[in-house]
Amino acid sequence: MNRAHPEQLNFAVIGCGLIGRKRVLALGPTASLLYTCDLDAARASDLAQLAPGCRAVTEAAAVFADPRVHAVIISTLNASLAPLALAAVRAGKHVLVEKPGALSAAQLREVQSAAAQSGVRVRLGYNHRFHPALRKARELIDAGALGPMMFLRGRYGHGGRKGYDREWRADPKLSGGGELIDQGVHLIDLAGWFLGDFPTVEGHAVTSFWDMPVDDNAFLSLRTAAGQTAWLHVSCTEWKNLFSLELYGRDAKIAIDGLGGSYGPERLTLYKMLPQMGPPETTVFEFPAGDESWRLEGEAFLEDIRLNRESTPGLAEGIRTLEIVEQIYRQSGYPKP
Repeated sequence: MNRAHPEQLNFAVIGCGLIGRKRVLALGPTASLLYTCDLDAARASDLAQLAPGCRAVTEAAAVFADPRVHAVIISTLNASLAPLALAAVRAGKHVLVEKPGALSAAQLREVQSAAAQSGVRVRLGYNHRFHPALRKARELIDAGALGPMMFLRGRYGHGGRKGYDREWRADPKLSGGGELIDQGVHLIDLAGWFLGDFPTVEGHAVTSFWDMPVDDNAFLSLRTAAGQTAWLHVSCTEWKNLFSLELYGRDAKIAIDGLGGSYGPERLTLYKMLPQMGPPETTVFEFPAGDESWRLEGEAFLEDIRLNRESTPGLAEGIRTLEIVEQIYRQSGYPKP
């Protein structure tokens, strides 16, 4: 159904940890925060202080029952994402749900069906698409700077911390898996954004170091119907935080390094092949201004609602990403959460 909304959109956030706080701080002037919701009442109350008149609650039902709420941001543990998103869309609320959106593709399909019936928009929180180097890469590829795409190579990892294997991410019932469903889904999403769908999925996940029942490394080879390949490695035994994405076309290559912060300065290097080949023409783009991805993704969500447009990435992309994760876990012998 078509939904008209006032210029001012009323929001609620469910899950008031680090990511929920980032989402609230990124809300623009045309978004009003009515509720903060968290099982920890103190945490909800603390975040509510950022918005005058905002009410802190511990029960999501209060959010869903209020007709003034147009949209809900869901930033909880993985196991709660899909049940809360399903309840929100059934209540007629638009939803921005953090990646991976669910423990399984089947959960997201249920949300997709309910959203279609309610006529609401659901965006998956894959904020990496909104990092400046990734947006620049998209711009260069769309302009034909690389020529026909051939393949990409991505690496993403961190080193964990003492006690990491006893945190919620190490419990498959809460997380759905390990490093693959944590950071790996970002790489899978970006690979699909640049190359398309992957009917051929190969690879494996392993637990090499941490004492936990979920994976700490995953190695993937994904191929499109045209034979373009995404080779991906994600790791929480990286020791030094790393983000690297290389995109190869027939005429040029893009190398993206860093995401800011502990991942190092964000930089894109364009290597343009010359007619005589040999050393390429090299152009470096640096992005020292900081991470604007949360704000830009929030603005895109507002536009989804106002224009009644399909969110990208939305449920379809989220489902395809989780299907790949589940296939790798099955092939590697990890039980379903």
